[in-house]
Amino acid sequence: MVRRIWRIINSENQVWRVGLLPGISAILIVIVLRLLGSFQFLELASYDTFMRLRPQEKIDERILIVGINDNDIQRVKNYPIPDQDITLLLNKLKIYKPAVIGLDIIRDLPQQPGHTELVKTFKETKNLIAIDKILPDGSGLTFNPPPNLPQEQIGFADAILDLDTKQRRSLLAASNKKREWIFSFQLRITETYLKTKNIYLENVEGDSYGMKFRETKLPRFESHSGGYIQADALGSQILMNFRNQRQPFHKISLTEIQSGKVNPNWIRGKIVLIGMTSSSAKDYVNSSAINSENPALNYGIEIQAHVVSQLVSAVLDNRPMINVWADGWEYLWIISWGILGLSLGRGIRNPFQMLIYLTIASICLIVICYGLIIIGWWVPIVPTLFILVFNGLGLAAFYRYDQALRDRIEDRQLVIDQVFDIIHTHPLQTLNFILREVQSDEGLPPQAFVSKLQQLNQELRDVYDLVKREAVVELNSLYLSQEQRLDLSQLLEEILFEVYNDVLERDYVYFKNIKQKIFKFEPMDEGNLTIEQKRSLCRFLEEALCNVKKYAYGTTRLEVICTQENGKNLIRVADNGLKIETIADLSLHSGFGTKLAKNLAKQLGGEFKRYPNTPRGIVCQLTWSAKKLWFWRY
Repeated sequence: MVRRIWRIINSENQVWRVGLLPGISAILIVIVLRLLGSFQFLELASYDTFMRLRPQEKIDERILIVGINDNDIQRVKNYPIPDQDITLLLNKLKIYKPAVIGLDIIRDLPQQPGHTELVKTFKETKNLIAIDKILPDGSGLTFNPPPNLPQEQIGFADAILDLDTKQRRSLLAASNKKREWIFSFQLRITETYLKTKNIYLENVEGDSYGMKFRETKLPRFESHSGGYIQADALGSQILMNFRNQRQPFHKISLTEIQSGKVNPNWIRGKIVLIGMTSSSAKDYVNSSAINSENPALNYGIEIQAHVVSQLVSAVLDNRPMINVWADGWEYLWIISWGILGLSLGRGIRNPFQMLIYLTIASICLIVICYGLIIIGWWVPIVPTLFILVFNGLGLAAFYRYDQALRDRIEDRQLVIDQVFDIIHTHPLQTLNFILREVQSDEGLPPQAFVSKLQQLNQELRDVYDLVKREAVVELNSLYLSQEQRLDLSQLLEEILFEVYNDVLERDYVYFKNIKQKIFKFEPMDEGNLTIEQKRSLCRFLEEALCNVKKYAYGTTRLEVICTQENGKNLIRVADNGLKIETIADLSLHSGFGTKLAKNLAKQLGGEFKRYPNTPRGIVCQLTWSAKKLWFWRY
């Protein structure tokens, strides 16, 4: 038993070693493809999808957007909006005492009329933040900040776009041509607002690019953050955590605020951002991560508001920033799910169950990644899901092929065993009788000798017909002879009784001389027997009965018992023909049939015994417990 268990373990280890090679190779290939950026597009798309599918958030009451729309331009009858209208807007807002005003409109050149008044208003409005541009656009152009504003009231409005022209990250700080450290428009707005609450921007110790407000660190974007591969990580960038709401901020037009149609509570002590929301301005930002009707038509001022809201909410509300794992943890994550795929592919043999478990594992992976996004962690999903499914289905297919190959080998071996069983049961028995009679003192009369040779000839021809018939017949059938077909789907005791009758009728003359025949065929526990095991049990009984004629000279009493004893199934054939004095004498009569019986006993997890009967004869006995078959069938 221990030897069999060890053989099973060695066989499983060999299959594992062979199966692990393609699985581990697939994991390594996925890792290499990710390092080369092959999954970047899909990872960014999945990130956008998760961001849009997050739970809805409430409106950020701290921010008001004043959008100059197409109706405002029609009313003013001029574009760009003249300086005098910007001056009136700023002075109107100052009445409501906002905490900070952000002007996301280019004003590096005069837009008459009213330029002088605007310059004066700029100088008097200490909580105003205006924009400039430090990075050239596609045409190589930049623009300067408005005149007469100190550096601390200016922030750059440059946007970092990915290769798909979508914005997912924000540049908060960078160095200019003079190697001076300058801040973005969003960071200036946030810094000014939080100062009113006695919260100040600080450096992170040990990181010259790191920034924080009190204990809230701004996680800096790296070139390999999340699904990015070799991205431009210049300056200090963050991944944008857009507020998931169709109308995340209060929004009014230039006309509404100039006419006084505004709730003062939306402005007093709040952040007011002024920008263009007109299609003619073409100040659009494409971002699929925003939950809006048209992700490609997000106005620039709305994106600025999202970033400001992200920073302020992180400091005051503990709203999560978007964090990522270190590269090592990300690849360990991918490898772990790849190994899970290997385990599923190896451990689950039923294809339907395999699909169910793989679907469950995939759903769990997606749910975990989605849950992590909600709490501010972006982990790889596309390469992880790919390797999970590939290793699960691919390795399952490999193991199914390996199992099919083993089954074919076993089927061929089964055919060989069946052919030999048939030859051993019929032609070899006849040949053994001829040899025994020829070698006896009386010899064999010529007519009887010829008759036996003819019988041997016919039996050899029948071997082909029997094997051919069993090859094309259904699997639950067994042919004992040309005419005798057994249905192996019947109860085991019924099938064995048919075998008993067939053998006794087949050798009627010999068994007729036996004066006392005792037989008992009672119900047996066959719940876990396979068709092939039932076939082998029939052959065992046939062989045992034929051996009575073959070896048991002078048999007058035959006992055939097929029943249950002491919780075990039992097949016993006992005769009183041959007197065996020693175990050594018994071993002389142990041939290939005995080896097949012992092998069957191993398969059943039982025991085969052949021992002397008392006072004379031989007992051939097979016992097994059907409850143990689940292990041996593995």
